[in-house]
Amino acid sequence: MESAIVKPYSKAAAARKLVALIPARDEGPTVASVVRDVRRHLNCPVVVIDDGSSDDTGEEARSAGATVLTLPFSLGAWGAAQAGIRYAASAGYEVVVTLDADGQHHAESIPALVHGLNLADVVIGACPERLSWAKHLAWAYFRWLTGLDIQDFTSGLRIYNRRAIELLAERHASLLDYQDVGVLMLLSRRGLRICERPVAMSQRQAGHSRVFSSWFAVSRYMLQTTVLCIARIGNGNGGRRRASLAS
Repeated sequence: MESAIVKPYSKAAAARKLVALIPARDEGPTVASVVRDVRRHLNCPVVVIDDGSSDDTGEEARSAGATVLTLPFSLGAWGAAQAGIRYAASAGYEVVVTLDADGQHHAESIPALVHGLNLADVVIGACPERLSWAKHLAWAYFRWLTGLDIQDFTSGLRIYNRRAIELLAERHASLLDYQDVGVLMLLSRRGLRICERPVAMSQRQAGHSRVFSSWFAVSRYMLQTTVLCIARIGNGNGGRRRASLAS
């Protein structure tokens, strides 16, 4: 396990270089409280990407103080996240935090994750304990298939530095349906270092996962991700990049 001297966290410094991105679709019941929580703990701009919601997600986010990017139709979780990342890249932000709008992620854990950029280009807030046995089995399969030593592939709580922001804003990062395995493989192949740090997560407060909403959705996810992994491996995976789960 690696260690590093961590500089004291400065909210004022973070406000100048860090932005929080929250992709959201039909998350009206929870998005405002998530925005307020992030603003309270990070004192940074918060951008909600309204992914074609049919409810009051955008209005709730604005009422809590967020900037809202309204997409004319749903692009999916990764498409919405990439729209936010492109916004951050064009605005010159050095650090991007992504988190879910459903209340699972705790904003108070984010400053420690930001410190992880002292050791890596991408930091994932990981909570493997929340995963079902089926997800543990699926992640073991994807670890074997990709060579990525990641314990929590689907965590949406991530910190990206400027190098990662610029890479993920590029056009070739657009042809992905999900923000987990494909995005991590892309980052790894470009030589970026990924690490995980343990965080606590809550149960979703409302709604349901779009990826794991039904057995059909799960089957589609597994098939598409497997094909993507095989295609990436066929092009050369650029060597295995280890992701450590630091304590």
